Amino acid sequence: MGRADGIDWQPLEHFWYTAKNGKRIHSMIARPPAFDPARKYPLLVLLHGGAANMWRDQFFTRWNYHLMAAPGYVVLLTNYTGSTGFGEKFGQEIQFDPLKTPADEINGAADEAIRRYPFIDGSRQAAAGASYGGHLANWMQATTTRYKCLVSHAGLIDLESQWGTSDGIYHREVASGGPFWEGGRVWREQNPIRFAANFRTPILLSVGEHDFRVPMNQTLENWSVLQRLRIPSRLLVFEDANHWIQRGEDSRFWYQEVQEWLRRWL
Repeated sequence: MGRADGIDWQPLEHFWYTAKNGKRIHSMIARPPAFDPARKYPLLVLLHGGAANMWRDQFFTRWNYHLMAAPGYVVLLTNYTGSTGFGEKFGQEIQFDPLKTPADEINGAADEAIRRYPFIDGSRQAAAGASYGGHLANWMQATTTRYKCLVSHAGLIDLESQWGTSDGIYHREVASGGPFWEGGRVWREQNPIRFAANFRTPILLSVGEHDFRVPMNQTLENWSVLQRLRIPSRLLVFEDANHWIQRGEDSRFWYQEVQEWLRRWL
């Protein structure tokens, strides 16, 4: 008998809902081990990166659904506009709308999950993501107080300074309709740092020092804003990590810190 045979894997459940914009949006939920449908569980909303990516019914070590659910959370995985696997049009409709519509669809999926599954405690929600998912976590910070806490790994806080320091510049101009000095709408209306006056939610930040995709300056800018506003927050910097936390001990420590953060606020 292998070690995995003793783990209480709960199969993922798929569901669809119709967003306010009329789109059919796909989601999955992961249940915690020893699941009891008579109990009430907090909801942990995971935000996938990319955005040209998708949540799949699969197993992997980074942002493992079952490990995230293990302390006693129902995990929600939503494939928002921009996700792959749902047709070219669906994937491309994120252009010129990089954060608002995906976030609205994710929040709508959370509402639908709470309505659909009586074992979810809608009064206790958290959201967490990395890379583009971290961008979304920071956008949630700017636009909603529905979450008790947030986790943002390698997430941008300022579209403009991200443009100048990332190893990917051209595609950011394509997504935003040109360089920021032309004053385009996206740079003004979907840039989290411009809404810092709205920040309220406790947030855990993490980043790798060797990240060139979303360089550490983004996380440090975010940290400075949070400290200036005196918002409960915690900063983790992994000196040997790049855009991903890949070393085994670093990954173990990161999961430990994330679970402690969630336990504190949920």
